Amino acid sequence: MNVLLAPMEGLLDYTLRDILTRVGGVDRCVSEFIRITDQVLPARVFTRIVPELLNGSCTPAGVRVRPQLLGSDPTCMADNAAVLAQLAPEGIDLNFGCPAKTVNQHRGGAILLDEPELVGQIVAAVRRAVPAHIPVSAKMRLGFNDDSRALDCAHAIAEAGASELTVHARTKADGYRPPAYWERVRDIREALPATLPVIANGEIWTVQDALRCREVSGCQTLMIGRGLVRNPGLALEIRAADRAALGQSLGADGIAWPALLPLMAEFWRLVATHVVPRHRAGRLKQWLNYLRRHYPEAEQAFEALRLSNDPQSISRWLAEQAAAIPASSHP
Repeated sequence: MNVLLAPMEGLLDYTLRDILTRVGGVDRCVSEFIRITDQVLPARVFTRIVPELLNGSCTPAGVRVRPQLLGSDPTCMADNAAVLAQLAPEGIDLNFGCPAKTVNQHRGGAILLDEPELVGQIVAAVRRAVPAHIPVSAKMRLGFNDDSRALDCAHAIAEAGASELTVHARTKADGYRPPAYWERVRDIREALPATLPVIANGEIWTVQDALRCREVSGCQTLMIGRGLVRNPGLALEIRAADRAALGQSLGADGIAWPALLPLMAEFWRLVATHVVPRHRAGRLKQWLNYLRRHYPEAEQAFEALRLSNDPQSISRWLAEQAAAIPASSHP
């Protein structure tokens, strides 16, 4: 199985992508969306949101990052994709899945799934605007209010020349509530040409979820977002389970809390380079809020820092925690 790190607006920016890809097991990332409205953005906007473009379109750990565009005007999307293509991205992804109300009200993301023809026009325009060697992929949900047009949208994306399709196995109306309908991803995969890779996304929290998703959807590549934020070692655990099934050596299997602590300290250091002091604590606590659902120690850390917004106090706490773990536990 291949594992892709999903885009998550407001959470999975380049800082957290950097840290999670250092853990290992992730094959590729997709960036948070770059909003395209009625103008052509300068290159500096793309590199500000996706600074990996200045590093061969890779995170510092060497994992490829594919920038994602979101918009509804085919011409403007194509013009911006042409600018982005000059920065040599690993590929260009198109967002037809964002469920955010403000985005949908401005005709972006999942709202477009009620207009399969427009979805196809956007993909085709972007495909024509960029060199053939740059992949153009798309991510969609099953629909807006229901999944009645899921196959129409998937066919439109395929026929427009997309090289890959990721399907979040819920509608916009479903939000992030379980379950994810992986069987509908299978329906889409089986309806499209076998040459078009389909990637399953949604409600993958554990190795068992990943194996079940592969079984139900038939997809060999999975995209995981919140599951990897909660458990940064999940991709390694999935790989270990695959190797075990083949009778091979297990190798790395997840990441323990003592090994994660130095990476958390590095995350904090990186946050300080681009986030104003009054907002830094919120970034760390946001991640800890996910981690505490997997690590008991993260629950204790969250409670210890919950009321603190002082960057110096948090830096001292992280230093004390790192000093208390054996050197052999460091990654």
